[in-house]
Amino acid sequence: MTEIRKVKIMNLGITPYEDSLELMKELQAKRINDEIIDTLIFLQHPEIVTVGPRARNDGIKPPSNYPSFPVDRGGGLTWHGPGQLVAYPIFKWNLGDENSVAQIISKLERWVIGTLLELKIDSSIDERMQGVWVDGKKISSIGLSFLRWTSRHGLTINYDTPESRVELLSGCGLDAQTTTSLSRLGYDVTFEQLMEKLSSTMLEFLNRETQ
Repeated sequence: MTEIRKVKIMNLGITPYEDSLELMKELQAKRINDEIIDTLIFLQHPEIVTVGPRARNDGIKPPSNYPSFPVDRGGGLTWHGPGQLVAYPIFKWNLGDENSVAQIISKLERWVIGTLLELKIDSSIDERMQGVWVDGKKISSIGLSFLRWTSRHGLTINYDTPESRVELLSGCGLDAQTTTSLSRLGYDVTFEQLMEKLSSTMLEFLNRETQ
């Protein structure tokens, strides 16, 4: 029988990116030492573009009118801002089906897909880049950083971002206009709905449940 982990949920509302980064590092260290249980942070950031190693290695930079910040999670450019749910799982990934980064990313993708299906939105993965796609557009990015198989950083779901801001940003291997939000595709979803469904579907997709 597969072990079921308990998860503490934190909803931090609107939090500057740098503040959340310090919190993630602190919680990651505590989780490694089993001082806390798996913890899932929900929040939104003021607008910022995080620049991962892949983007730096390829010399890809955001446009000059976008604030940016270098990060150590996998991937390239990721937009954060209003109308985007951010979920940071500070999880110890050592259950039976969590033997590689690829398996963990796949679990997170299936979790987002299952969550959106609960909201009557069909989504899928796409060979162009990891994450979740709706109607041929990328609406969810996933990028983690691991220390002793304990993660920080996480995933985003664009549900109602400001017009053109995420669309005008080109990432690693993706043209501008490839990434968008659910509202631009005609879906009406709120932060609270996404947070509730992500929490309730954890058991099915991540073998974890709220504390």
